[in-house]
Amino acid sequence: IRDEESSYNKNLFCIPKHYEEDLERVFIPHGLILDRTERLARDIMQDMGNHHIVALCVLKGGYKFFADLLDHIKALNQNGDKSVPVTVDFVRIKSYC
Repeated sequence: IRDEESSYNKNLFCIPKHYEEDLERVFIPHGLILDRTERLARDIMQDMGNHHIVALCVLKGGYKFFADLLDHIKALNQNGDKSVPVTVDFVRIKSYC
């Protein structure tokens, strides 16, 4: 993200004390991330049709997003018109560096 991109003043958010000094501004609010995650879950359910979903989480950084995405998929699976099987697995990958 370039410096000239728009951002939000950090005073508009509840920032944990241990991050206050390290944070200058907020580029993407948490609520927007949650909304886009829910939309991604809807798109996945629509695109997959009635096919089995295999969800693979890359550990060391991706777990929280993965858990949120699966929560939305689970809710759509339970409350939607259709229900598809979902298999979950995890992989840990080392950096090439």
